[in-house]
Amino acid sequence: MMRRLLIAVIVIALAPTGTRAATRRAIRADKSAAQCEALRSVALSETVVNQATVVAAGSFSPPGARGRNTVFDAVPAFCRVAMVLRPSADSEIGVEVWLPMSGWNGKYQAVGNGGWAGAIGWPALARAVSRGYAASATDTGHSGNSGAFAVGHPEKLIDYAYRSEHLMALAAKAVLQAFYRSAPSRSYFNGCSTGGRQALVEAERFPDDFDGIIAGAAANPKTHLDAWRMWISQAMFKDAESLIPAVKYPAIHRAVLDACDALDGVRDGLIESPPRCHFDPKALLCNGPDGPGCLTAAQVEAARAAMSPLRDPRTGEEIFPGFEPGNELGWGRLLGGPEPYETAMDTFRYVVFQNTGWNWRTFSLERDVAEADRAAHGTLSAVDPDLTRFAAHGGKLLMYHGWADQDIAPRASVNFYMRTRGATSPPASNSDWVRLFMVPGMQHCGGGEGPDTFDTVAALEAWVEHGRAPASMLASHSSAGRVNRTRPLCPYPQVARYKGAGSVDDAVSFVCVMPSSEPSSR
Repeated sequence: MMRRLLIAVIVIALAPTGTRAATRRAIRADKSAAQCEALRSVALSETVVNQATVVAAGSFSPPGARGRNTVFDAVPAFCRVAMVLRPSADSEIGVEVWLPMSGWNGKYQAVGNGGWAGAIGWPALARAVSRGYAASATDTGHSGNSGAFAVGHPEKLIDYAYRSEHLMALAAKAVLQAFYRSAPSRSYFNGCSTGGRQALVEAERFPDDFDGIIAGAAANPKTHLDAWRMWISQAMFKDAESLIPAVKYPAIHRAVLDACDALDGVRDGLIESPPRCHFDPKALLCNGPDGPGCLTAAQVEAARAAMSPLRDPRTGEEIFPGFEPGNELGWGRLLGGPEPYETAMDTFRYVVFQNTGWNWRTFSLERDVAEADRAAHGTLSAVDPDLTRFAAHGGKLLMYHGWADQDIAPRASVNFYMRTRGATSPPASNSDWVRLFMVPGMQHCGGGEGPDTFDTVAALEAWVEHGRAPASMLASHSSAGRVNRTRPLCPYPQVARYKGAGSVDDAVSFVCVMPSSEPSSR
């Protein structure tokens, strides 16, 4: 498949390290518009290059965009290459490759998607190119953030599940080689949510594609994630009495903080290690009339379901973890009603049952989890935690997840991290190959009350290129455009502990230490 493209990548991979370094120094000269436009004629099997044009610095605007996104203002002039990959008769994979016209750092970064993808990740491309990277993104083979494309189209489901990211990487490297006459010195993948799942899939299936991978809040295992989303939705929406209105979220959140904020030794509005918090929503049971500060008996049970793992009713085995204490302000994303999260319904409606009229109220935990695993086997099913081939390649995997994630239960990343540490047999030369950073107070891929801004790319570069594994990452939180809190993020299972003096909003007041006791599993 894509023979010429594969040959080009093999040639790149075999280039001596010294040659790469010399070539990297040579490619800093400015490229011309003619050299960009010449990429229209690059010969790539099963690929059509539709566009190769220069975009002036700061002038890019996504097709159909409403309003101005300032992230594009910092983008230097680049050669925009748009192509379509057709590895099967039913494939139509859109890919864009952005190549800095000058100042290329000699490296390549692929960026991931969110939800059901269906569009190019323009802002992520812009951020990568603004750092000097040649970058690429894909729509994964369909248009629109819905799973409807999967009905009757098994090849398109394969494209979405894993093929589009891999072929994108091969095509991008070939285009990059043609433009700069040089292979990238390093190749990275950077994704969160669906992009986090794509990152783990790349490490498992195509371990030689990237030297370093960033996997944020990975939607993995996908079928179990969506089964959990359906289950908590059924608990919340089964009747009017069970639904917890958004006006009650702040009261639940305050009660959780009152119970658990000080467990880490300091009251700062953040729970450093939520699994150590054993909060029972029954503490908010109304003693009198219903009101915004209490929960009815039916709402207590719905809240318990949201904050509990989904377990197999026959064996008691955990299928997927639940929300962690501290994320209550974000419950509206999955539990705002009146129906379950659309992304989860799409998995069962379009992938599992291939039935556009499927009724979510018929979801059966005992029957449909197994059916989902069967229907999605080899595509959306769980990523194998044995990443030995990626570690043997010298690859580094940097994972992160917000403890207040309101979309994907955060212990899913902890679970995968622990499994991959046990299943992977890295070589002695790369024994320290994976790290996980859990972020207190951060919601899904960002946002929330905690420090949610940190530089995973710089941390991964230092690790891959200079052998400096990240002992911590400095994170910040901003309000009204001003940084009002910083905190060190610690590699799991370490936690940030207050030194006992100094501002609780200043990172220098904290140190990364091993927890005094292992977080409990609820």
